[in-house]
Order: sequence, then structure tokens, then C-alpha cells
Amino acid sequence: MKTAIVFSSTHGTTEKASQLLGEHIKGDVEIIDLRKCPNPSLEEYNSVILGSSIHAGSGQSRVNQFIKKHQSVLITKQIGLFLCCMYEGDQAVKQFETAYPEELREISVANGLFGGEFIFSKMNFLERQIVKKVSGITNDVSKLDVNEIKKFADKFNANT
Repeated sequence: MKTAIVFSSTHGTTEKASQLLGEHIKGDVEIIDLRKCPNPSLEEYNSVILGSSIHAGSGQSRVNQFIKKHQSVLITKQIGLFLCCMYEGDQAVKQFETAYPEELREISVANGLFGGEFIFSKMNFLERQIVKKVSGITNDVSKLDVNEIKKFADKFNANT
């Protein structure tokens, strides 16, 4: 079984989640950063896990473009989907639904909401101002949920 974890990350949280997830997925796992490899071939993979985050209110544009380009191939694979975001509950679910097309959500064998992080040292001035205004948070905060990552991996492994 060969699995690709394909992600895009602005400040590193989704990359961190992808690395942690990769440690728990069975078989041969390759982690692909769309910033470094914008057009990977999926032919050699049995399964694909897509990871995105919410940045400025939307899913990662690189992930969205990747999905549009490869959706016909993705629907032939075992799929897992995860999102890194700071919201919880219904708001996080809405962001997840916005980040991934319904066709992929319906066939996904595992979906995950992994939490998120605000890392002010990696943000530009405008990003820091927006985070302060929207959330009231003024310093680094991590809500990355390692237990959710492990639960996702267990479910994905059980279904592939």
C-alpha cells in the first residue's frame, strides 16, 4: 500500500500535521508539499490524503487547484481529507465543507479536523492585525490536536 499525503501550508501547521500523520499511516507513505512539488503524479499511489488549512477565511488555493486538476484521478483512490483550523464545532465543520468538494467528502474513508495554530513570528504585519481583530489573540497559540491525528490515522488504516 502506497499513500501520498498531499498538503499546502502557509505558516507550517499543516506541514507539521502531515508529518505527524505520516508517522501513523501504515505502508509506504510519501509526504508531498504542493509549494515544492505543485503537480505530483498520483498514478503510483493506492491512497491519497489531502491536507489544507484555512488562511484568510478560505482553504489553501494550492490544494483547491490541485483538486480541480486531479479530481478525476482522486475519485479512483482511497481518499482521506483533513483540515487545520482554529475554529471548533459547527464552524470548523463549515470550513471543512467549504475547503473540500462534496464529491470527495462523500467518498473519503477518513475526515479530520486537526485544530490549528496562530504563530505570530511567522505572520506578516497584516496577518497579525487580522488575527488580533478577528480572534482577540495576540500571541502564539497552538490547538493542534495530536489525538485527532491519531484517530484519523486509525480510521484511515482500518479502511485502506
